[in-house]
Amino acid sequence: MLDIKQIRENPQLVQEKLNTRSGKYDIQPILDLSQKQRELEGKRNDLQARSNEIGKLVGQKVKSGVSPQSEEILALKEEGNNIKNTLSELEPQEKELKAQIQDLLLALPNLPSDSTPIGASEDDNPEVRRWGDEYKPENQNILPHWEIGEKLGILNFERAVKIAQSRFVSLIGAGAALERALIQFMLSKHIENGYIEVSPPLLVNTDSLTGTGQLPKFAEESFKCADDELWLIPTAEVPVTNFYRGEILNAEELPIYHCAYTPCFRREAGSYGRDMRGLIRLHQFNKVELVKLVKPEDSFEELEKLVASAESILQGLKLPYRVINLCTGDLGFGATKTYDLEVWLPSSGKYREISSCSNCVDFQARRADIRFKEAGKKGTQFVHTLNGSGLAVGRTMAAILENYQQADGTIKVPEVLRPYLNNQEILGIPVDTTPVLPTLPTVIESSTESLPEATKESQSRYVVNALLWIPILSYFAWVLSSLLFK
Repeated sequence: MLDIKQIRENPQLVQEKLNTRSGKYDIQPILDLSQKQRELEGKRNDLQARSNEIGKLVGQKVKSGVSPQSEEILALKEEGNNIKNTLSELEPQEKELKAQIQDLLLALPNLPSDSTPIGASEDDNPEVRRWGDEYKPENQNILPHWEIGEKLGILNFERAVKIAQSRFVSLIGAGAALERALIQFMLSKHIENGYIEVSPPLLVNTDSLTGTGQLPKFAEESFKCADDELWLIPTAEVPVTNFYRGEILNAEELPIYHCAYTPCFRREAGSYGRDMRGLIRLHQFNKVELVKLVKPEDSFEELEKLVASAESILQGLKLPYRVINLCTGDLGFGATKTYDLEVWLPSSGKYREISSCSNCVDFQARRADIRFKEAGKKGTQFVHTLNGSGLAVGRTMAAILENYQQADGTIKVPEVLRPYLNNQEILGIPVDTTPVLPTLPTVIESSTESLPEATKESQSRYVVNALLWIPILSYFAWVLSSLLFK
């Protein structure tokens, strides 16, 4: 939430920065209501001062011998009663104005930082750097991750749709193992870098979503349990940031670093028809989130460190990626500056977002009322909050299935993940070996129609071998019987 004082004192600057964002935002209604509120506040203060003055006058006059029933005293008392009645009428008016201003403030996004490039859309996002071009696969016939995943029997979209609806997936056997390995690797790496792990609730109340900026603007993008007034989290940023909602922290506690693995739930209301296949855009997905609470003077330096933490996962996995600086037209609602990490997906020849790292300065802290106090100093300050994906697990898995895809249809396991997979080096069923990890049995409609080609060849080989052994075993049986019954 923006500071109303900043809007009052620098209305032109605030409006100019809002104009660089996508969407239309007008601060004039806030200024008008704020002026009315200040006028009411001034009137209330004047009336309260007069009421206090009347109380003193009555006391002084009675003390000096004037009768309480004198016309002078009665007139003063009547004036005092009238003031009290007026004050009682002003109170709800002032309260209503504050509520209206609050609602308008909650609808305004954060102001872009001076280092955020001005632009209209994602097409205007400048690239900051690239990493890992040497790890891009040379094979030009890379199958999309959903296709190779289904061929290997580790991704099952059809059954997930049967259980739920579109934009869901089930991970089977080696797929589930790979996902678990990614989560363990990500958490271990972040904990090693000083983050404290949190396992938060997956359901949060309305105040929590309001605190981090998802409500009221993005209610239609979230799943709500109407009977309980609880919401499924769209990201662990929500519960982890709100862990400190309404608290005053000691300055010595800052900075606070947290990491959290959670399932995330999004309706994807505005993305109809986009990324309908695969792991890129799902209603339910797993993510490891990074959250920081820091002092105001440190937040932009901490953003660079946050990005480095997310990059360390991609570098450990040797996945090619690039970093872009989001322009004002593509900036998230609560962010003042955001870097996106985009991973290389060779099947499409494109980079796709895998992490978004943002500095929200005091925007979320004002909404959630998270402050800190310096020892020996008066007053409190709002903390600055930062958050970022470290990483989105499903999208990371998609990148591995494509970038580590082998010519024989198997997936090479990244070295850093092998300790979490019993040191397995290959995921899948190559032509000349048996399965490395178990997969869910396939529903067979005919004897061999639905089986993978590798499995058909394997079965044929076993039958041929069995036929070759029959005459050999028969010969040994004849020799043995001859010796026994000679």
